[in-house]
Amino acid sequence: MPHATSPRNAAAALAEYWSPRIIGELDDSYIKVAKVLGTFGWHSHDDEDELFLILKGQLRIEMDDGEVELAEGEMFVVPRGVRHNPVASAECLLMLIERKSTRHTGNTVTERTRSLAEQMGNG
Repeated sequence: MPHATSPRNAAAALAEYWSPRIIGELDDSYIKVAKVLGTFGWHSHDDEDELFLILKGQLRIEMDDGEVELAEGEMFVVPRGVRHNPVASAECLLMLIERKSTRHTGNTVTERTRSLAEQMGNG
C-alpha cells in the first residue's frame, strides 16, 4: 500500500547529528534527511551536485568564495567540485537530494563519515 512520508518528522526522529538517513529514491538520486548541529567539516563532491532544503531551523554553508545562509523552507544547490562546510549554530533539520554515487564526506574521511549502509539505517 502506498504511503506518504514526512521528511521533517523523519529528520526530527534521528538520534545522531550529521548522520543522514535515506528516506526515498528518485531515479539515480537518494532523498536523505538529517538532524545537524555545529560544524560538519570542509569537503567536496568532485562529480555530484548536492541539494540542501531546510525543513526547520537555519544552516550556513561556507564555501571558498563566500557563504549562503539558509532559513526554513529555503534551498541551495552546492555545485559539484565546490568545497563547502555546513554549519548550524542551533539544531537544524534538513533534506538532501544527491546522486547515489555521492560519498557522504566526499574524498575526505572524518569521524562524521557515514557509509551507505549506515545511511540506509543498516549500519
